Amino acid sequence: MKTKPRGLRNNNPGNIRINSDNFQGEVKPSQDKAFKQFRTMAYGYRAVFRTLLTYRQKHGLKTIRAWITRWAPPIENNTESYIRNVSNAAKLSPDAEIDFNNKELMCRIVAEISRVENGVNANMAEVEQGYNLL
Repeated sequence: MKTKPRGLRNNNPGNIRINSDNFQGEVKPSQDKAFKQFRTMAYGYRAVFRTLLTYRQKHGLKTIRAWITRWAPPIENNTESYIRNVSNAAKLSPDAEIDFNNKELMCRIVAEISRVENGVNANMAEVEQGYNLL
């Protein structure tokens, strides 16, 4: 049997690294030395949505290009490919301003972040549960 990707084992579909941020549903201390763990996938998805919302509110980042460049910097990722994948999934220009209140759009964006991070399609019901926890 094939092992689930690390992000899915940790209920952390965005592969959020351990940092000082505290998220609802976070398992503390994490058993993973580098990445956060969450009680459920819904809480893991909620953390991705919260992080993107923080990018918007605190840092003024409002586009897929801006979000993904911060989320997955070129120093350790193929950021341009990542941006293209998320933009295609969202059916939106990478430089279009995102309406965070558009649940369907936000769920497509976060589901694609999960797919890029973990190599498997997201469970949309879990993504939507994460959005609903906001």
